[in-house]
Amino acid sequence: MDVQNPFVDVSGAPPRKQVLGPSVVVRKQQIAAEVERLIDSERPANGRRASMIVHPLAVAPGLGFAPGIDVTLNVLKPGESTTSLRRNSNLLEMCIGGSGLATVDGRALAVSKWDVWNVPSMRVHSYRNEGREPMVRLSYSNAPVLEKLDVHFVEENPEPVKADPAAVPGKQRSRDLAGRIQLGDEGAWLLGYEYLVDIDVVESKPLLWRWEEVARHLPAVRDLAPGYDGRRLFVLYNPATERRNGTTGSFFATLSSSPPGNRHVPHRHISSAINYWFRGHGHSIVEGERVEWSEGDLMLSAPGWAVHCHYMGDEVVSALTVQDHPFHIAMESLIWQERIDEPIRTLGSQTGFNSNRAELVTQAG
Repeated sequence: MDVQNPFVDVSGAPPRKQVLGPSVVVRKQQIAAEVERLIDSERPANGRRASMIVHPLAVAPGLGFAPGIDVTLNVLKPGESTTSLRRNSNLLEMCIGGSGLATVDGRALAVSKWDVWNVPSMRVHSYRNEGREPMVRLSYSNAPVLEKLDVHFVEENPEPVKADPAAVPGKQRSRDLAGRIQLGDEGAWLLGYEYLVDIDVVESKPLLWRWEEVARHLPAVRDLAPGYDGRRLFVLYNPATERRNGTTGSFFATLSSSPPGNRHVPHRHISSAINYWFRGHGHSIVEGERVEWSEGDLMLSAPGWAVHCHYMGDEVVSALTVQDHPFHIAMESLIWQERIDEPIRTLGSQTGFNSNRAELVTQAG
């Protein structure tokens, strides 16, 4: 359609002031009550008993716990299963109760409490509870971004995916015949159309990080010297994300183990952070506000660009932390300030920050 006046004069306009949303905590008791409500509800036709956990300031379309991240609480009663589904959003999942079978892209993953796995975009997936207790899981996805753009593709009971005839080994690609011309010696190129529709494939697989396997390695970070100024965690790394260091194309997930009394250095980053505290207790300071948390709480612990730090209580603390860090690296928007007296840097485009790990190793030696 034609538009009478599509122009908005922004000549000399100052940047819009950013409004930081508040940190939010969903308590363990609230999650447990919602699990019971879902268990007692009538089974839906597709088998997906689910409740989205929504930030009070979220606006539809694209409801989420953070602006670009939704978190859904899912429950399967013993003997129940879901119908299959595929969607162009990617998923990160954590089992927080019971056990079950996650079938992703034809691969059956037996999962139990605190296991974490990914569901790549457009992979057919379904769930089945073969145990005696309800299977409860938290699902994180980048659906809010796609919903805001009105491009979230969701298909229930999809037809089996047929083999791609263009993927036959040895078959010539049209791209091989397209133009690829370098302009000058500073890095500018011209590429033919086929480069847009036949991109090099980096295989993205469903991967499983079993808690019992991860837990064996956590003492290595928990027992770092008391003065260590980094975070005591491991990234659940998916090689398909390459330099973005993610668990999915949109998120990284980390599992941490912090000793009693440990504290973080105040810092901030554009990526939003959501913590599921599954061991221990403590508090956080987020933009000057003190927020208490304990085992079983789900917390939007760092709205994008909010200054924050975490303080552990008198026992070991573990959390699943999910951030839309890889998403921002892809957009070249991931600015980070590891310590507030240090410069702001664009991670992935500039050299990042150092911890004091090397200094501590030298002192110990």
